[in-house]
Amino acid sequence: MSYTALYRKFRPQEFDDVKGQDHIVTTLKNQIKADRIGHAYLFCGTRGTGKTTVAKIFAKAVNCEAPVEGSPCGECPACKAIAAGTSMNVIEIDAASNNGVDNIRQIREEVTYRPTEGKYKVYIIDEVHMLSIGAFNALLKTLEEPPSYVIFILATTEAHKIPITILSRCQRYDFHRISIDTIADRLSELMKEEQVEVEEKAIRYVAKAGDGSMRDALSLLDQCIAFYLGQKLTYDHVLEVLGAVDTEVFSRLLRCILASDATGAIGILEELVVEGRELGQLVNDFTWYLRNLLLLQSSDNMEEVLDISSDNLVALKEEAAMVKPEVLMRFIRIFSELSNQVKYAAQKRILIEIALIKLCRPQMEENYDALIHRIEELEHRLENGVVVQAQGGAVASSAPTAPPPKQELPKAIPEDVQNVIKNWQRILSAIGGITKTYLAKGIPTLGNNGELVLVYDDPNAYEYLSGNRADCNEELKKQIAGFCGKEMEISVRKNESGHSAKNAVVDLRDIIPFDIEIED
Repeated sequence: MSYTALYRKFRPQEFDDVKGQDHIVTTLKNQIKADRIGHAYLFCGTRGTGKTTVAKIFAKAVNCEAPVEGSPCGECPACKAIAAGTSMNVIEIDAASNNGVDNIRQIREEVTYRPTEGKYKVYIIDEVHMLSIGAFNALLKTLEEPPSYVIFILATTEAHKIPITILSRCQRYDFHRISIDTIADRLSELMKEEQVEVEEKAIRYVAKAGDGSMRDALSLLDQCIAFYLGQKLTYDHVLEVLGAVDTEVFSRLLRCILASDATGAIGILEELVVEGRELGQLVNDFTWYLRNLLLLQSSDNMEEVLDISSDNLVALKEEAAMVKPEVLMRFIRIFSELSNQVKYAAQKRILIEIALIKLCRPQMEENYDALIHRIEELEHRLENGVVVQAQGGAVASSAPTAPPPKQELPKAIPEDVQNVIKNWQRILSAIGGITKTYLAKGIPTLGNNGELVLVYDDPNAYEYLSGNRADCNEELKKQIAGFCGKEMEISVRKNESGHSAKNAVVDLRDIIPFDIEIED
């Protein structure tokens, strides 16, 4: 006889065997006992949490000849036929491969025939979110008013993809992720039944790796047992088979990051790559490790929440005291983003190396939490007497660079210049257009020979006025003559002082009162 995988061999056959979904099991059993059975159910939840299993048990229970407290007896012909998959009353449909309108029309034709045996025909449609829009529309009427002997059970991992018209016609049940304790207890129970010796620490790691899915945890355990067939399954064996990393490595990695030792961190990554560790698992486990540190910092009573041994807890507390929460949150953010990227990346190692360098070199980022980390690094170095140098090797100075001294103006400003400054806003308003815009950007000051000069920071304004100097001069002379009674030329100059023009030269508008032109 061929070998049967653990998750198939130990699939629950009655409601009491279902673990971690008591809120659903109790409701369904009460419905069966009270004969308040609905016509359409929607089972939602992540993979491996028992959706299809509960649907099959429910199908057995409603057709069972002698149900016990709402649960199938497992002994009558109906229960045995459904368990063996030979019953004509339970029809399983995979919507991923039967998602067209024709498939649903076939169901609509079949429901007109009463069950050959038992009370109900039960249609279990798995991955129902894969149905096309046309198929959903074809299902609507039948789903709303099926014959009294038909029950629909729709199962999905992505309930948000199901049309609201379907959702409103079903009783919805959300399957929770199964806790690590529940999965670990079930695995221990099954290993005793299989007479396989497994370390408790190994069981708990497999339960954690299952990520809330009983089926995933059983599949991983099956894989580990097969690799070390006939031997005691230890924690180290599980790490080796799953390509995982021990927490001691995470401790070394964190200390390298806190010491800004990018070379050491990448060296640890190199060791793990050579050992054949799975890099996606490394990212997830290190994120989990950082999460544990953050939880320890956030409360004194987190020991019960953390699923780690007492020895590891002591080391974890020591490391939690070495890093501030803001820095930890930055680390978690970077690795959380990384976990999404490495799933589909061809060069996972390069992405992880970049992330490690980011952690070791916060100056490479410019966001808020990186800035906080950089400030803390500087404070730590200053406390230890390290001189902080600016780029280029010069010792950084906290004093701001002083602007250059402004040019001194002669005590007597020519009367012509004063008249132009007094009417400056009116002159600009009369010119209009882009010329006005560029003229307004200049700082009016006095030249070496007592002439009026416009100094520009904006290279575009300077280029425009220089390139169109003849036209601009004519327009300016015309408007100056109109307001001041005398023609006058104004020269333009590009500011090359290294400081803003406002700081480099004296703005005549600051010392000569001028009329303010208010535009409508």
